Amino acid sequence: MSRYFTEDHEWIDVDGDVATVGITDYAQSQLGDIVFVEVPDEGRTVTKGDDAAVVESVKAASDVYAPIAGTVVEGNAALADQPDLVNSDPEGEGWFFKLTIADAGELDALMDETKYAAFVSRL
Repeated sequence: MSRYFTEDHEWIDVDGDVATVGITDYAQSQLGDIVFVEVPDEGRTVTKGDDAAVVESVKAASDVYAPIAGTVVEGNAALADQPDLVNSDPEGEGWFFKLTIADAGELDALMDETKYAAFVSRL
């Protein structure tokens, strides 16, 4: 499985032709305590950069963008009752949605873990 990152602090794990998307530990730490998450509906088609999900914290509301184009195959239903999973395990059980990959070439524009760590260190 390969993991990529965006400048908007989304992570994406690629396993075959399915990608799992969430927000990074850095993003959740900036937002603070997460109180609500809205994930996209199954079957929704997104293009790279689309608003795909919403996360609200005690500090702010923020959109979660689709890092690549695809069709949503699953939203993380657990987040409806446990939005704090995003705080406790943002890069694991706190994932937002899974999608089929429309164009694997879009992954080339994303950062790997080393580049993302360097990006965050400059913020």
